[in-house]
Amino acid sequence: MYAIIVTGGKQYKVSEGDVINVEKLDAAADEKVTFDQVIAVNDDKELKVASDVASAKVEATVVKQDRARKVVVYKYKPKSGYHKKNGHRQAFTQVKINKISL
Repeated sequence: MYAIIVTGGKQYKVSEGDVINVEKLDAAADEKVTFDQVIAVNDDKELKVASDVASAKVEATVVKQDRARKVVVYKYKPKSGYHKKNGHRQAFTQVKINKISL
């Protein structure tokens, strides 16, 4: 059984027991979160979408809050002596999927 959920403007295909990284959520470690925006659910027999999954929910537990590896941004213009180095680390929340309910 799997579900397709929307969180942080992105879609994720999740099954029970999966551990995924999603955009940062306002929740502490070991806290329960519920994803209400479920697009589709496949229950090993058929794929259910639209009004069939209007009441579907995906329950998860927050594993940790963390930041991704640094991405280096380097701007350079030749012959003018201009260069600028910058870095960015995107924050994310790691969650473990506990239950998919219709």
